[in-house]
Amino acid sequence: MKTAVAFAVCACVVILVSGAAEQKSKNCNEVRTAYSSKGFNINDVPHKGVQGAHLKVCPQGFSCCTLEMEEKLSQQSRSDLKAPVSQLSSNLQSTFTQRHQHFDQFFKELLNNAEKSLHDMFVRTYGVMYVKNAELFKHFFHELRSYYASGSAAVHLDSMLTEFWAELLERMFRLVNVQYEFTDTYMDCVSRHTEQLKPFGDVPRKLKLQLTRAFIAARTFTLGLALIPEVVSKVSTVSASPSCVRAAMKMLYCPYCTGQVALKPCKNYCLNVMRGCLANQADLDTEWNNFLDAMLGLAERLEGPFNFESVMDPIDVKISDAIMNMQENSMQVSQKVFQGCGQPKPTFRSRRSTKDSGFPGRFRPYSPDARPTTAAGTNMDRLVTDVKKKLKHAKKFWSTLPETVCVGERVAQGDDCWNGTAKSRYDSVVMGNGLANQVSNPHVEVDISKPDVVIRRQIAVLKEMTSWLKAAHSGNDITFDNEEDGSAEESGSGCDSPSCGNDDIYFSTPMPDIPRVVLKKASSSGVRLAPYSLGLGLVGLALAFLTPHAR
Repeated sequence: MKTAVAFAVCACVVILVSGAAEQKSKNCNEVRTAYSSKGFNINDVPHKGVQGAHLKVCPQGFSCCTLEMEEKLSQQSRSDLKAPVSQLSSNLQSTFTQRHQHFDQFFKELLNNAEKSLHDMFVRTYGVMYVKNAELFKHFFHELRSYYASGSAAVHLDSMLTEFWAELLERMFRLVNVQYEFTDTYMDCVSRHTEQLKPFGDVPRKLKLQLTRAFIAARTFTLGLALIPEVVSKVSTVSASPSCVRAAMKMLYCPYCTGQVALKPCKNYCLNVMRGCLANQADLDTEWNNFLDAMLGLAERLEGPFNFESVMDPIDVKISDAIMNMQENSMQVSQKVFQGCGQPKPTFRSRRSTKDSGFPGRFRPYSPDARPTTAAGTNMDRLVTDVKKKLKHAKKFWSTLPETVCVGERVAQGDDCWNGTAKSRYDSVVMGNGLANQVSNPHVEVDISKPDVVIRRQIAVLKEMTSWLKAAHSGNDITFDNEEDGSAEESGSGCDSPSCGNDDIYFSTPMPDIPRVVLKKASSSGVRLAPYSLGLGLVGLALAFLTPHAR
């Protein structure tokens, strides 16, 4: 009797529990609330579950979804899929847009400061004679700005430096020999002897090397910083495929249809969906990382031998050194020219000895510790240290996007998660990154024979920029040549070994001598020499200003 009563009680309990579960399963109130929170009409959701045979994506059993709901949630899943990727991409864009602005402002301000410093110093020291010739220096800085802005398409650094030093030499030579009359032919002969004479000492060679390396590195580095937001913007706009949207809908919103609105996808399930959806983006990673490595390598150069700041800050002092060298050796230089080019005709103007053409004095000595801060109170070291951290952090950005998205509240850990069909363990193998690894993706159909055209183009752009960065690392500018005709002709210092960047070529160990044309015994015909750099042009100009004023 007791056994029968116990059995009856248990049966009643089972009936009551199953009835309550069935009642709850047919109740779609939670789905109605969640659905309307997405901005959809709550009346689209049935109050109780219906048969889901009409559904195209979600399980077709008992469901709180209609076909109309499924279509709307598919569109929502497209937005939900794009949102975290867009947010991460936007953060990356913003980071490097700001860094590009900082570096660009810094380099331009250094140029402006250098020009102002030289102008103020020369006006104060040489007065009217500098003012009369100031256009040469203005032109010099104008050409440097043009190269920074437009590269070799606007200014060829080697040629510009050569022409500038030649002009300075001509003006200086006339000024230290005002008692003679010189024809254009005679001055051509003087120019041909420039290399042998070295009227400005070794300053032109050193300044040329410093300027070309520093400007090539600075310009190429800012181009690289500007490229990062452009690439990210174009890659992040690549639209999701229909298969990807379908998979995202099944992962994100099919739990709604079963009445489990709080159920999150299993992490590995999320990874497979995202790796399928972002397969093309992941293929960008190899060239992206190569590009970032090249940026980091050039950043190291900017901290050391190609430091733009250490070249521009003391440029007035370097020009002063060249001018003083010319003045101190003007008699010897003139005698060698007279031997090689012939004795010039005396002029009828009153003669002045070179002793009377002395300069008021040397410029203040330059102290590297006294560098001013520019561009909102920063300096090169601080800028480079900051950007190097950002560049390192950006590595593997594209291949790790799925892991970055499938974290936190977006997924569930363990077995209490949505596996695509039910609340249970996810057993499928996690696919690797990239297009080729998606052949067996269980959720996203990927045609590995048709890589995305936009992303392939960005891979090519990154590869080209990487070659520019590597060339700049060696002191060469190949941007103009590659843009014009794809040739391999380069301009710059031609340094391609690590040792070339370890010396401060102006203040410490001299660089190995570059082979030069050796002049034969001076003759009236003269011997044509290799032209000097832009730095030499500056020095000559400055001396030309100074000597007459001192007389």
